[in-house]
Amino acid sequence: MGRYTGPACRICRREGQKLFLKGARCYMSKCAIEKGLPAPGQHGSRRGRKMSAFGEQLRQKQCLRRQYGMQELQFKRFFQEAHRRTGVTGETLLQLLETRLDNLVYRLGFAASRRAARQFTLHGHIAVNGKTATIPSMLLKEGDVIEVRDRPRGRDLAARALEAATTQQTPEWLTLDKKAFRAELISIPTREQIAPVVDEQAIVELYSR
Repeated sequence: MGRYTGPACRICRREGQKLFLKGARCYMSKCAIEKGLPAPGQHGSRRGRKMSAFGEQLRQKQCLRRQYGMQELQFKRFFQEAHRRTGVTGETLLQLLETRLDNLVYRLGFAASRRAARQFTLHGHIAVNGKTATIPSMLLKEGDVIEVRDRPRGRDLAARALEAATTQQTPEWLTLDKKAFRAELISIPTREQIAPVVDEQAIVELYSR
């Protein structure tokens, strides 16, 4: 099964919360969640039914996976990597997701959404530690430097994205020099610093079945 390329707002409606998949539109009144639209499909208005424990765990997993724009097998590999590492598995999973290159490009405001950040990276506009990086799922570590390569097209796209990102603040675990289009990952974020509002323990329990 290929990557989902349909309407992003449909995903937010399915999960019943904002996943911030469409950049500035998610902060406007035209947002599907702001309008109170039901889940898509014939039975979307029947969301009030009580879910089983498995259903709740599945929804938490789907919500997190869709927020970061990942396919199931790729997401499961990230979970397995988090499980292998020391520490709390759920928190480690979130840290791995946050330190993906495409997510960092989005967090820094170089792209309006994670989907746009993935494309921006694939097109060779980003360099990590001075070397061109074209793998969106690349994991960065503390001290790594991210910058938009000195090419007119990439710099222009990043400048427009930064100008439009008036409601988005740079996380405290990143430093950003907007004039130089350069940033640094100064620390691995803690659970309190990570934005996803999910119950990561439910995801751990789901994969532990």
